[in-house]
Amino acid sequence: MNTAKRIYNVLFISVFATMLGLGIVSPLLPIYAENLGATGIWLGIIFSAFALSRSVFMPIIGRISDRRGRKWIILIGMFAYAVLSLAYIIVDSVYSLTAVRFAHGLASAMVVPIAMAYVADLSEKGKEGSHMGNFSISMFLGMGMGPLLGGFLNDTFGLDSVFYVMAALSAFATLLVGISLPEAKSGTFTVSEGNAVPLREILRLPVMRGVMVFSFISALGRGGMMVFIPIFGPLIAISPTEVGIVLSANTFLMALLQVPMGRITDTGNKVTLIVVGSAITALAIAVIPLSGSFGPLLLITSFVGIGGAIQQPAIMALTVDAGRTIGMGTSMGAYNTVFGIGMIIAPLMGGVFMDYIGIDAVFYVGGAISLLGTVIFAVMMQRSARAADKNESPGSG
Repeated sequence: MNTAKRIYNVLFISVFATMLGLGIVSPLLPIYAENLGATGIWLGIIFSAFALSRSVFMPIIGRISDRRGRKWIILIGMFAYAVLSLAYIIVDSVYSLTAVRFAHGLASAMVVPIAMAYVADLSEKGKEGSHMGNFSISMFLGMGMGPLLGGFLNDTFGLDSVFYVMAALSAFATLLVGISLPEAKSGTFTVSEGNAVPLREILRLPVMRGVMVFSFISALGRGGMMVFIPIFGPLIAISPTEVGIVLSANTFLMALLQVPMGRITDTGNKVTLIVVGSAITALAIAVIPLSGSFGPLLLITSFVGIGGAIQQPAIMALTVDAGRTIGMGTSMGAYNTVFGIGMIIAPLMGGVFMDYIGIDAVFYVGGAISLLGTVIFAVMMQRSARAADKNESPGSG
């Protein structure tokens, strides 16, 4: 097996195990937080703490990985995942749970974005969509299977078992990376100290501007869905197990559609795919309050997954393309950072709407914001394309 294939396989399995651990907890954490006395606003704070630390540390960690290597960063992050999984068991207040979530976000900043940068280093030009789409299966499959496994563990063995399994999966991923993942070769996978691009240069690339604006508004619009569906479910007589199925179904669809959509991305118009996928997602989020029961909610959230599957390989392909100029760790860090900022604001905003207007408003506003972001992205990319055409036309300059 050649080195590139070995790197890909090790990272695929490791990220899958890590995301499976996170997915196990996702449908149960809002309920766990409510049992500790969390209001809607505190739910927002608890979930935003994770995204806040990711957003603060990802640009720094991404740039370090471009200069100093990737393996050791991923290794530390995965070990921290394992330790922090056990810390959830001993929390006794919303304050300590928020602190653990903040630390968990830092660990997350060291794992998924850096693994994505490592895989992006190996992507052939013209095949970014299929390569990154294939790798994204590890994340979506892990997050999709997690809620189902988490619901089973909680119902069968109790809530603590969920955190023990999460810790075990992270420990397995740590061992696999430590033993089997080679370090990136200096000068091949990394950006040297002298070639590091200043952070301000990121925003001068039209593609990265579009990616960052879209990622922020997209996260802002849909970031509350995973947090508030577990709270919304019981209001329409849906059990925790059915909530797990709902959350898993749209994520499974994203995983299953990554390969065909990645191939379409490589030959199609990336901007069009992003706009179409985002519009489908936005409309589906907006009609969640109209579901009324398990079946319609499952169908609606499946469209969220389909829309996400259409847009995800395309947005990642644009990010990889920019990474060839500014460094993969830097571009992945920037993408994940602005997405994280949206994920900070979304649960807080959703918590306020839930407490003062009602939970339905969380989804109505989320859908509207996502649709607005789609329009803004389309306009930005159209203007960038026109400017590029002017610069390349005969007689210009």
